[in-house]
Amino acid sequence: MPVFRYRALTEGGEVVEGEMEAVSGEAVATRLQTTRHFPIHVEPRRAANAATREARLGALFGRMSGRDLATFTRELATLLGAGLPLDRALEVVASAGAAPRVARRTERMLARVRGGQTFAAALEAEPGFPRLYPAMVRAGEASGSLDTVLARLADYVDKARELRDTVITAMIYPAILVAVAVISLVVLLTQVVPRFRELFADAGATLPLATRIVIAASDWLSSFWWAVLLGAAAGVVGLVLGLRVPAIRLAWDRMLLALPLVGGLMRRLEVARFARTLATLLANGVVMVTALAIVRETMGNTVIAGGVDRLIEGLKEGRGLAGPLAKAGLFPDMASHMIRVGEETGQLEAMLAKVAEAYDREVAVAIRRLLALLEPALILTLGLVIAGIIIAVLLAVLSVNDLAF
Repeated sequence: MPVFRYRALTEGGEVVEGEMEAVSGEAVATRLQTTRHFPIHVEPRRAANAATREARLGALFGRMSGRDLATFTRELATLLGAGLPLDRALEVVASAGAAPRVARRTERMLARVRGGQTFAAALEAEPGFPRLYPAMVRAGEASGSLDTVLARLADYVDKARELRDTVITAMIYPAILVAVAVISLVVLLTQVVPRFRELFADAGATLPLATRIVIAASDWLSSFWWAVLLGAAAGVVGLVLGLRVPAIRLAWDRMLLALPLVGGLMRRLEVARFARTLATLLANGVVMVTALAIVRETMGNTVIAGGVDRLIEGLKEGRGLAGPLAKAGLFPDMASHMIRVGEETGQLEAMLAKVAEAYDREVAVAIRRLLALLEPALILTLGLVIAGIIIAVLLAVLSVNDLAF
């Protein structure tokens, strides 16, 4: 009897994985459902191993962008809404001028669907799709409204991409300022200051302390520039590897939330992501506990993700969503209040959508406010550092001139 690997959600929202002998994947899914598990993915063991290797390679060399994902979803929803069967719709998307990386993924999913897998299972085997994607597709397949679900998914992906693009675009100018500052300092210390040092050495004058410090920094940078590069690379690698350790990541995320301005911006970003993802899942028939378990995986901050875990525990105890959310104190009071109103009026999905829209606007305002402070601060810091180096050199020039007269 063949062995199948599966991944499923428990009633408590936990993800479990394992293997099971059965005559088919459908039999595995049925057996999981009888034990009150929500099957996410079922696949033969050998196929699962191959899919895992393929997914890792795809994640490294061909990850779908938000724009590609939105286009793929919108086109597929349109074709299904026009009455095309799923396999024919996938075939059209793969051959209708899609980007090569999207076409290859679509062709692999088409082969799996024609081989008897559900669309949700085919999605689960592919890299680049958010975790809520196959969960919502599975709910759409079960309810017979896959085209509607995909249209909502396209809206979700578009809005999430717009929010991410807003943040990235806002950080371009500060990044350019920092790069210019670093390049300017390197040029001054390695090209300009050494020429003055030769002049001062010939004059034989005792240089001011500020000048000696600048010259020492120039000598060190000229001799050990490789150490600076290695140190920067080691710092980046160490940070990336360190953030993979749960305790370090938790401390890092807690520190970010405590920073002035930055902490508030991150909270607003997480509120918008939480509300939009949960609203989308609930609107497509995913039960609350399962939806929260999926939402937890989309959170970028582990402190807030831990707060979502407490929300799941509160739901199990029958305390609803708004009460534990307000008690956790991770989201602004206004967000908790709006969610409470949505629960009390039976319009939680609509209220969550409004929360997402409201905090999208707040994120835009917070970014503008942060940039209004960050840009002049960077310019002022750059100006002061360069002015300090120039003044140190001028002091030495004046001292040499005094000796000459």
